[in-house]
This record gives sequence, structure tokens and C-alpha cells, in this order.
Amino acid sequence: MNEIESRYRAWRSRPDLDPALAAELASIEGQEAAITDRFYRDLAFGTGGLRGVLGAGTNRMNIYTVRKATQGLADYLNATDLPKRVAIAHDSRHNGDLFARETARVLAANGITACLYPRLEPTPALSWAVRYLGCGAGVCVTASHNPAKYNGYKVYGSDGCQITLEAAEKILAAIEAVDIFEGVRLDDYDKAMQDGLIQLIGEDCLDAFVDAVYAQRVGDGEGIDRLNLVYTPLNGSGLECVRKLLGKLGVTHVTVVPEQEKPDGDFPTCPYPNPEIREAMQKGLELCDKVHPDLLLGTDPDCDRCGTAVPDGKGGYRLITGNEMGIILLDYICRTRLARGTMPKDPVAVTTIVSTDMATPVAKKYGVELRRTLTGFKFIGEQIGNLEAEGHAERFIFGFEESYGYLSGGHVRDKDAVNATLLVCEAAAWYAAQGKTLLDAIEGLYKEYGYYRNALSSFTFEGESGMHTMQALMAGLRKDPPKEIAGYAVETALDYDAEGTGLPKADVLEYRLAGGHKFMVRPSGTEPKIKVYMSAVADSEAAADAVNAALGEAAARMMKG
Repeated sequence: MNEIESRYRAWRSRPDLDPALAAELASIEGQEAAITDRFYRDLAFGTGGLRGVLGAGTNRMNIYTVRKATQGLADYLNATDLPKRVAIAHDSRHNGDLFARETARVLAANGITACLYPRLEPTPALSWAVRYLGCGAGVCVTASHNPAKYNGYKVYGSDGCQITLEAAEKILAAIEAVDIFEGVRLDDYDKAMQDGLIQLIGEDCLDAFVDAVYAQRVGDGEGIDRLNLVYTPLNGSGLECVRKLLGKLGVTHVTVVPEQEKPDGDFPTCPYPNPEIREAMQKGLELCDKVHPDLLLGTDPDCDRCGTAVPDGKGGYRLITGNEMGIILLDYICRTRLARGTMPKDPVAVTTIVSTDMATPVAKKYGVELRRTLTGFKFIGEQIGNLEAEGHAERFIFGFEESYGYLSGGHVRDKDAVNATLLVCEAAAWYAAQGKTLLDAIEGLYKEYGYYRNALSSFTFEGESGMHTMQALMAGLRKDPPKEIAGYAVETALDYDAEGTGLPKADVLEYRLAGGHKFMVRPSGTEPKIKVYMSAVADSEAAADAVNAALGEAAARMMKG
């Protein structure tokens, strides 16, 4: 009997196994591929925590993998001088409430106070709670924008930022030392509540979070109360906080997309509840055709990403990309703070290596230092922490990433779609006062700086064989680097997994091409995908998009090996 079969038999032989998981394992008896996929590895834990398909097995999200991860987190926390208190939140995904309670039970059994939000709340509200409550760590049960079959377990440090590479390695070592069944300590939920080791987070914490977002206002708010919005929380956790914020701003003309208003872990209107994808925003766009708002706003299930659509001047609506909105907001924040005299000395903006190169000339125009980090908003949050440690937290004015993540203050250390809602509304109202839309805004910026256009292609590699294929593709690119891509000569190649990049090592390859174009290859840290980021600059939108189309075809050929 091999190790995979041994694991399968060990799970099946447990008389106390969760009945639903036991039934699932019984249903795959004799199915080698199905058994292998569930047991060939432990669900990977990294700086993004855990994320995987719901179900039975060591390579699935279930109460046992959640308990094991939490026991490792507890052992790590108890070996440090950090506060023995952990904030916990969850979004609308299946088993979110269950996994949050199981996390609390394990923490309580290890003498650590677990503080739970009493209902689903956004990821940024969890980041806020960690520092507001003086916690040593935080856990958010979410799979962000993944399909309905996924859930996840994000771990945050005491600074409210997703854990660092160093902390992730220590927590992983602690997790690996835990037997998934016999090594976990578990308290009774009701008893732990009575003993005060499990506590519900009070309304004051959430209200303070919304107040902190409201305090990030950049302009004077002129005209913001006249905005007419359509909003969709994509059946996730954003509705409560977004509504509270809009109320404080005086935005009363808000129509919520009815099919996507209530929390629903099945996400019945779209297979990928991600505002980056047009299909997820389609119900909102259809409602726009009836309501004719100034803006369509969409937040993903854990409300850390924000998507936007605006009138296209032809009777329809056009989606604004993450890179475009990042540039609109960077420019708006800079010009407004300079005009109002609120720009700090030596201001800093932060973005990622895969986000648009257009940020460079915009930051330069306003005298802003632009820092680039690895992919993942935790690295942007880390930069905020560094500035705070230097005694100059005020220098941070904005951070964004191409995947619809934005943050304009240090109130949290993760991307914040509630904060993004504030910024988008402010910018839209400012441009409306000039008779312009956000589409006019980005067009004007393109004319000033050049048409920087970006595209993303994702290639999926499922299961154990897929993981090996991904590794082989990346190894092949390193062994035999391309000399040209889509006919454009590779002028420089940068391997972020090598020394000398000035950043932590990462499995990312960057190719700078003739003409100022860029091509980057990166395996996802949370999904079985290789992502290829393409960036082109030209004197027209059509010309830049044509370059990206050619690069996309080259990427497809490359990913076939």
C-alpha cells in the first residue's frame, strides 16, 4: 500500500470522521485519480495561508485541515511574545461560519482568546480588527474571488498585514509537526464562550473601521451627494460596510443588484465572483441600462477588490480595468492633495512589479517616490509598516495592484474595497464637476502619458500532474530563455528567483521587450495557474491592444511547452 492509499485508508477508518466527508470518501472507493488528488499532498500553506477545493482529504479545505493549520498557528503564537489574542472573520463562502468557529475552538483550547465577528464581514475589516483589538494574529476564512467550490484561510500578523515570508515558514513548520487528528487540541465552543476564551467582536470595532475609511477623504466632498450608483456585493460580504460608508458620504441614490445582494456561497449568477471579469459584473451592467447611474461598483466576496463601470458616451457602460483605476486614483490623489496643501513631504506610492508601467511617469510628474513590490498586497502593506517604523507613516499616499486592489491610508494593511468605494466616488464627483466621466479621465491621462495597455492570460493546470507541468514550464524558461516574443526582441530578462533584484526571491520571470513592452510569467500562489502579464505602450489604444494580442498568442504557444 503506497502513502496516498495509506492516508485514504486512515481517514476512512476513523469512526468519528465528519459524516459528509466519510460519505465522499466512500463514494470514490477504487477511483485512483480521485483518491490521489485528495491525498497526494497536504494543502499548501504560504503567505496567503490556505486555499483549496472544499471536500475530504489532506489536499482539501475541511474542518480537519483548518484545525491542523490553527493548531500550528497556536503553537507558533504561544512560542512568541505576541499577544495571545486572534481576530477571526469569514465571508459568504460555504462552511465559512463553520471554519471560523473551528478556528476559535482550537485557539481557545490552546489558551488563546479568539475574537469573532458575529456575522460575515470584509477582509479589510479583519485587518482593522487585528490592531484595534490588540491581537497577535488574525484569520479570515475566505477564498477571495475563486469559484464556489473553494474556500480558504488567510493569516494576518499583529500589524494587520498578511503574514511575511519568514512568519509563514515558521507557521508552516509548526503545522507540519501536527498530526491532523491526534495532534489538535479542541475546546467546546459554548464552554469557551462562557470562559471568555471565545468572544464576539463588538459593533464598536466595525463602526470604527468605517469611520477610519471615511477619514481617508482626499477632497472636500463637493457634489458627491449627487452621485447615482448601482452597487453589487457579488453575493459576498461588502454590503453592510459599503452601505454604511455611502451613508456617511451622503450618497443616497444607490441601487443594489437584487440577484447579487444577499450572501450566497453558490454565487449563482457567475462562476467566478470576481469584479475583474465581465461576466461577474453582467447583472450590474444590465441594471445600469435601466437605472442609468453615474457609476457601477462591484466588490468581490471578501470585499477587498473593487470593480467599476462608467457611461461610455454611446448609451452603454465600459468597465475600467484595475490598472486604469489605479492610475486615475493615483493622479486624483496627487493633484487634489497638492491643490489642498495636504501632500506630505517626500510622498510615497506603492505598486507591484506586474502593475502598469504608466504609474512611473505619473508619480514622477507629482514628485512622488514610486516603490514596486512583489505581487500580493501584503508587500504593499509591508511598505506602509516600514514607513510607520521610520516615524513617517504620513508619507504613504496610495497603493494599488492591477488586480483591482487599492488603499489610500494606513488604517488597514490590505487592499480595501470599502476604501476604494470612497476614492472612486470622490474622483467621479470631482470629474463630474467638470462635466467629465472617469472614462474621460483615463482618456486624458492616456493622451498625456501614452497609451499604456495591459492584458492578462491565465493557464490552468489541475491536479498533481498539472503542478509538475507548471514546474517544468518555468524550469524550461529558465534553462532556455526566449530571445524574442511575438517578434519583439527581448532586451533584458530578469529572474526574480535569483539574487540581486532588491526584492525577496519569487518565482517570476520578466522580459523587457523592444518598443517599451513587457512580458511577465508568474505561477499563482493560490490557484493551479500560470499567469502571463502583458504590457504594451503605443500612441493609440488600438495599437497597444494589437501588441498585447500578439503577446497573448505567444503566451498560449509558450504554455503548451
